[in-house]
Amino acid sequence: MSMKTIFIALLFVLTLSANERIISLSPSITEIIYALEKGDSLVATSAYSLYPKEAQKLPVVGGYESPNIEKIIALSPTLVVAQSYNQTILDKLEHFNIKTLKLNLKTIDEIKKSINILAKEIGSTSIANKLTTNIDNALLQAPKNKNPHSVMIVYGLHEDLRNGIYIAGHNIFFEDIIKECGNTNAYTSDMASQPVLNYENVIALNPQQIIILHSHATEKHVDVDKALKAWYQLPTNASKNKQISIVDEDYLHIPSHRVAQTISRLCREMND
Repeated sequence: MSMKTIFIALLFVLTLSANERIISLSPSITEIIYALEKGDSLVATSAYSLYPKEAQKLPVVGGYESPNIEKIIALSPTLVVAQSYNQTILDKLEHFNIKTLKLNLKTIDEIKKSINILAKEIGSTSIANKLTTNIDNALLQAPKNKNPHSVMIVYGLHEDLRNGIYIAGHNIFFEDIIKECGNTNAYTSDMASQPVLNYENVIALNPQQIIILHSHATEKHVDVDKALKAWYQLPTNASKNKQISIVDEDYLHIPSHRVAQTISRLCREMND
């Protein structure tokens, strides 16, 4: 093969790569695409795609549960990547001959698998191996509790506990982390994977530890002291033993490659 032929072939490949136009329909997927070093191919994201900072400069096609199909089509994407809850809009996009990719990002195993699937699709398999290895290492290094106890992980910090209390149920990476840290999920019912409780339900479950995940992006005006006081007023073992805490790192809610950080952070919280 002549040098000229090789040059033309290489130029063709580079042109194809440069023409990639990817739209991410969730913050998790946005993060993974950047981690796979394909952020330059992103032309739009969903709301709350805040990491890395470069993502905040991209157009937003709507909320990650209700993206705007007209905005997506107008951007002429070559690939739209979404999670399983976006199946309806993915079906509509395929009707317009737009290539789509659906990922499941609920459990740790699914996160690792999805990183590899996405990497294969966009040509970043070597980087994907590093990302999944980081997750595996975080699991191996996670401190195991010598005195296992029941843990309830709560989504969001609120001053009024009479409204719905969203907690981590089953088949989700938070439950994986609780178990990997040597503890048990305080929620034992099979009723729901993402249960919504009232304060009476919390009292009945009587968790030994409560970890509240606080997001400054969506809960800017919460009085933290008042909210924590409300939790300590509930008669639970967690309250009695002063095992209620707030964790506010921005990556905690996001099932991306940064779940490695979440594993380390929450295991420390459970074992302090």
